[in-house]
Amino acid sequence: MGAVVAEIVKASNNMEIVCGIDAFANPSDFEFPLYETFESSTEKADVLIDFSHFSAVPNVLKYCADTKTPAVICTTGIDGELEKAIDDAAKNVAIFRSGNMSLGINLLIDLAKRATSVLGDNFDIEIIEKHHHRKVDAPSGTAYMIAQGIESKKKSEGSFVYGRHGKDAKRKPDEIGIHAVRGGTIVGEHTVIFAGNDEIIEIRHSATSRNVFAEGAVKAAEYLFDKGPGLYDMNSILKG
Repeated sequence: MGAVVAEIVKASNNMEIVCGIDAFANPSDFEFPLYETFESSTEKADVLIDFSHFSAVPNVLKYCADTKTPAVICTTGIDGELEKAIDDAAKNVAIFRSGNMSLGINLLIDLAKRATSVLGDNFDIEIIEKHHHRKVDAPSGTAYMIAQGIESKKKSEGSFVYGRHGKDAKRKPDEIGIHAVRGGTIVGEHTVIFAGNDEIIEIRHSATSRNVFAEGAVKAAEYLFDKGPGLYDMNSILKG
């Protein structure tokens, strides 16, 4: 993802990458300085874009706090403890966070929330996400975003169920099913199924390349450039 972001920024006329932080990349592959750690870098950036592993997020937040650098955090697999750390950091510096940087996915979430408000508890809701076989977390951060958005619009409190198996797996009315598929080079597919009596409604998004995520991250960095401390997300951009 870092390489894709670099290509998009290179093609722009109002941004440049001053350096990169990557413990595993080959510096000769890039036209800007590349460091293994934040401590090694000396450049000053206006915004940081993070597409790393969730285990690296604490170091990202520390760097942002120490240097007052706004950050776009695109990393998935973030748990409750890290979410709190992000919330705390946002009190002192601008943080933009989204489990999926695609504008299309965020529109899907908005549509799913609207559908839930209209259909109420009369439809069973299932979420299916598909990704490449190298993805380490399951379900995807995007699937969680969709499920949480739907849950916020349900009239009765529900529960998330991750896949189904066994001889006693009958669906309960208040469930939101979340299912993960891993295989090949699938970039990312998410489908929300609303299954009612005698009718089915599906809302689906498919990403055909990683460019959509990188473009969203760069757009978020532009948005964050002159913002004060606070926590921002794709809804901030969608609402203008």
